[in-house]
Parts: sequence; structure tokens; C-alpha cells
Amino acid sequence: QVQLVESGGGLVQPGGSLRLSCVASGTIFRRLDMGWYRQAPGQQRELVASITRGGITNYADSVKGRFTISRDNAKITVYLQMNSLKPEDTAVYYCNTVGGSANWGQGTQVTVSS
Repeated sequence: QVQLVESGGGLVQPGGSLRLSCVASGTIFRRLDMGWYRQAPGQQRELVASITRGGITNYADSVKGRFTISRDNAKITVYLQMNSLKPEDTAVYYCNTVGGSANWGQGTQVTVSS
């Protein structure tokens, strides 16, 4: 079972940037399609970016052009570079496999506010 630990969140002003990291345990990481999800208060968790084991990426319309997902299989880490942040990006961000088959980590809080 893959274990996941997210980090890199914080408070940022609108227009700012953050880079989230997700370190995974488990030797099968390189065979997994991975995603970044977010959950805002009172809303359902949503998938905002995904990357296949081969490096093909996909993004939700709300973040397309602003967020970039990447992975480093040697470091068993998935990244989410977030630029031009907006208040509506405020949420707890989680990583998981596409489909959410791993145990959910604690997530990392991202707050976009002036």
C-alpha cells in the first residue's frame, strides 16, 4: 500500500506561487498514475491535475495554464507548481493515485488571501 505525505502549502497573496510536494512510499510508485486533489470547505474533493506513469498530464479547466504537475520517480515524489493563484484556489490539497486507491494523507493547506 502506498503511503503519501504532502507538504509545501501556506498563505500566499493573489497572484503568488507555491510548489507542493508529495512523497510516496512503496516500490510500485513508478507504475502508478498520480493526481493532485483539493477540497475546499463545504465542497467535495476534486481532482485538479494528474500525471500518468509515462508523464502525460491533464488538468481541470479551473487550473489549466496556471498549475503544472510533474513527477520524479527516482525521488518517488509528485509536485504541483501553482502560479497566478486565486482566492478560489484556497483548499486542502492532497495527492493520491488517480482514482484515490491509496490511503489519504493529511493534505497541505493552501490559503490565497490578501
